[in-house]
Amino acid sequence: MTDDELARRVTAELYGDPRIDDAGIAVFVGEGIVTLRGTVGSFHQKREATKAAQRVRGVLGVENQIDVEILTHERREDADLRGDVLEALMLDSQVPMTVEARVGDGRVGLTGDADWLYQREEAERVAGNVQGVREVVNEILVTDSRELGKDVEHEIRKTFLTTARLDAEHLDVAVANGTITLTGRVQSRLEHDEAVAAAWAIPGVRIVDDRLTVTS
Repeated sequence: MTDDELARRVTAELYGDPRIDDAGIAVFVGEGIVTLRGTVGSFHQKREATKAAQRVRGVLGVENQIDVEILTHERREDADLRGDVLEALMLDSQVPMTVEARVGDGRVGLTGDADWLYQREEAERVAGNVQGVREVVNEILVTDSRELGKDVEHEIRKTFLTTARLDAEHLDVAVANGTITLTGRVQSRLEHDEAVAAAWAIPGVRIVDDRLTVTS
């Protein structure tokens, strides 16, 4: 597939997603790497634009350079915005109470500890959905203190085999000192993300060393 054809497919994917106002987004593709530029009205739209581009088969990577411009009537003072972000985090039972937020110029920085990756990701999702947020920087640490089980490689491979979009024959898993290293080839960003998520889902994982290559 040529870069021009891939750009057209990504543009169509953005257009077809009702969560994204694609009118202000331009798509550029070079050697399979998609660059998104332009302006949207919320961080949520910016995040969804990345996900939409990653869904397109043939995309090897996405560089999101979209700016978030909050409409004047939706702009918030940083102190008020921080209060709303903290309240949203507190009301979500999946987000640990150890998570803290700082805000500057509409940009939210998340810090603290979480036992699981899904808690870290949920905190970012919740903060990014608060009206007036322009950007989210997620510095939450996953600090699960449990030891990795002896059969962790088997558990990950079993997950790979039961995931329809993953070809387990081209994936390798190595485990050492709480770190899972993934190597091999996947066919899309979606496959890549599912493989990484499968590794993070194992209790006791502290680091996932992602060395996967997207080949199409």
